[in-house]
Amino acid sequence: MNGKSVFLGLSFLLFSFAALAQNKKGSLEIIKDPMIDLLQQSRIIFNNSPIENEPAVKNEKGTRGTALGFRIQIFSGSSRTEAYAIQARFQQRYEDISTYITYTQPNYRVKVGDFRSRSEAQSFMNELRKTFPSVFLFTEQIYVYY
Repeated sequence: MNGKSVFLGLSFLLFSFAALAQNKKGSLEIIKDPMIDLLQQSRIIFNNSPIENEPAVKNEKGTRGTALGFRIQIFSGSSRTEAYAIQARFQQRYEDISTYITYTQPNYRVKVGDFRSRSEAQSFMNELRKTFPSVFLFTEQIYVYY
């Protein structure tokens, strides 16, 4: 065997190994918390279903729908405990008026009522000022029964 044929033989082997190495497929393992998929699905559903399109609910008051109206905010602060305490205090005095707690980082907000007219909400807000000094009136989607 001469040097040329050994060199050619080794070169052939090297190139065939290089070609085989390029044909191998790798594997990728994705590790993630299953809650991520659940949160993504919840977010998609929440963002794609505005409050106006919620199905009407039938109860003892009638059929529930939504409309643009007014709510009175009686608390805004970072304490969750305080928000629920104020909600409970309000519900003791006004059992028939709905209360709503929302959280928008970093504050909890307690809003009350589903008023169709500004004047109705304004007169109730003036009554609430005696017990809850920092009240504000907000225009938002409210629940109505028909």
